Amino acid sequence: MPHTLRVFLVLAALAGSLALALLKPLSGHAAPAAKVPARKLAAAKAAMSQRVVRYAKRFIGVRYVYGGSSPRSGFDCSGFVRYVYAHFGVSLPRSSYAQFGDGRRVSRGSLRPGDLVFFDAVGHVGLYVGNGRFIHAPHTGTRVQISPLAGWYSSRFSGARRLRLS
Repeated sequence: MPHTLRVFLVLAALAGSLALALLKPLSGHAAPAAKVPARKLAAAKAAMSQRVVRYAKRFIGVRYVYGGSSPRSGFDCSGFVRYVYAHFGVSLPRSSYAQFGDGRRVSRGSLRPGDLVFFDAVGHVGLYVGNGRFIHAPHTGTRVQISPLAGWYSSRFSGARRLRLS
């Protein structure tokens, strides 16, 4: 068989296989594994949110530095949240004001671990850890810590956002 004919037949076979692969999902015969039950999806999201919280807790005790964005130099509030989420492939803007525009709005009663919580006319941001508490880099002279969503923070609560995690 001549070389050109052999090449033509191989390419035709590849094209036919590709056409069948592309048409198969359109015929309604998709594999059952393609659909993930809502319960499993919710469990996977919750597990990922818990990973975010665990990672954030590693930085408890890192000092607050205005404009800081790393554990070595120190964190400010938005730099801390940005650093934590970057570890999971989520890119956030640098300021809390800009971060408030990301994700979807969440009511205070619907908070889940990993949600961003904003205070003081969105001038301060932290990460909800559950049980009415959040982790944040508060202000000059402090360190990354977990605080209750009560007292000053309760009266200055501005809103919350839920980010999409992969």
